[in-house]
Amino acid sequence: MNYYSTNKKAPSVSLREAVLNGLAQDGGLYMPERISQMPSDFFVRLPSLSFQEIAYEVGRVLFAGDLPDSTLDEICRESFDFPVPLKRVDASTHALELFHGPTLAFKDFAARFMARLMGYYVRHDDRELTILVATSGDTGSAAAHGFLNVPGIRVFILYPSGRVSDLQEKQLTTMGGNITALEVQGSFDDCQALAKQAFVDPDLKKKMRMGSANSINIARLFPQTFYYWWAVEQMGKRGQAQILHSQKLSQTPTEPDPIIVSVPSGNVGNLTAGLIAKQMGLPIGRFIAACNENNVIPEYLKTGIFTPKPSRATISNAMDVGNPSNFVRMQELYGHSADAMRHDLSAHSFTDDQTRAAMRDVYNDTGYILDPHGAVGYCALKEYQKQYPETYGIILETAHPAKFKDVVEDTIGSPVDIPKRLAEYMMREKQAVLLPARFGALKEFLISS
Repeated sequence: MNYYSTNKKAPSVSLREAVLNGLAQDGGLYMPERISQMPSDFFVRLPSLSFQEIAYEVGRVLFAGDLPDSTLDEICRESFDFPVPLKRVDASTHALELFHGPTLAFKDFAARFMARLMGYYVRHDDRELTILVATSGDTGSAAAHGFLNVPGIRVFILYPSGRVSDLQEKQLTTMGGNITALEVQGSFDDCQALAKQAFVDPDLKKKMRMGSANSINIARLFPQTFYYWWAVEQMGKRGQAQILHSQKLSQTPTEPDPIIVSVPSGNVGNLTAGLIAKQMGLPIGRFIAACNENNVIPEYLKTGIFTPKPSRATISNAMDVGNPSNFVRMQELYGHSADAMRHDLSAHSFTDDQTRAAMRDVYNDTGYILDPHGAVGYCALKEYQKQYPETYGIILETAHPAKFKDVVEDTIGSPVDIPKRLAEYMMREKQAVLLPARFGALKEFLISS
């Protein structure tokens, strides 16, 4: 299968080219030429499949035969060797905990998969691959861990100075080896803009082979579809929902026992992956884009006009994005129709005060500790359930609360245990290169490295 650019001004490419290039020649994002439905027998077998088996079967459909089955199976088994529990929060809510991987954040799923996929593609190449990653927090640490010492690949991580938590910073600045952290004096949007400009700069393209590990890379999105299927399987086992046959889904506009998934949303890669899964037949009634004060997605669904804004710093820092890259992919999925998108998606935004209130209330009522991002997801779900109380919700818990220890402890008034592997990062020495938010400075550094 080929992949086209969302800007429609570059030739279509193979999966290998899309993965290794990251960004199309015209600055657009790659999209698959088609999104196929899961076969009907998959829905029959789904309740008996492990996470790795689900990833393999969904991956076979997504990658459409572009990877040998044996290679895909090996990548899935090596990448997803940690638990993905679904925890009850309250009577109408479960949390899918995506933070049990090596860096305790959901980005581990995609980063580990992508690193192995890229490693497979460059295994016989003589030319080194340079990966640029812009991060608002967890992407950088997951990429640093996932790509550490992968032969033939070096990684540069751009992160906004003073806008990531201490633990996040230590995770992405202390790996060494083939990983270099670049501390940018600006916002995440500045980091993202610098990375995008680097990918299309003719001088850099001549001197080095460049790719991306951000969610602008299609290899980041596809692995993020897998856990939505796992969540549905787990809900079915708990009697909260039926696993519906794909033909029945196409005939029924609303499910008899609807599940709503609330996705903490910043650069909206996670949300886009869920919407791709829904187009493959995922039996989810609706998605919610849960946003902090960076509310461009809720505003788009209200007005039908996409208006990027400068990002604002919040306690849910990984969602501090004013111009989400993956929104163009969302538009492609729905034919650039706001009405079509509204059929599958709602969106709500919340302040830090509202986020903290949710963290306190949930902890006091249930004992469950939400991180700030999951708390925004919880707020959005409860806002939706005010109008549709019959729905049952899943929120994505995207990072371990200990990664935001100061904020969480100050909010709930109780200590948060730090997992051993997180505590070990705090003992390491930060190694980062300070750069102004100017492309010239980044270009000069890359050329001289």
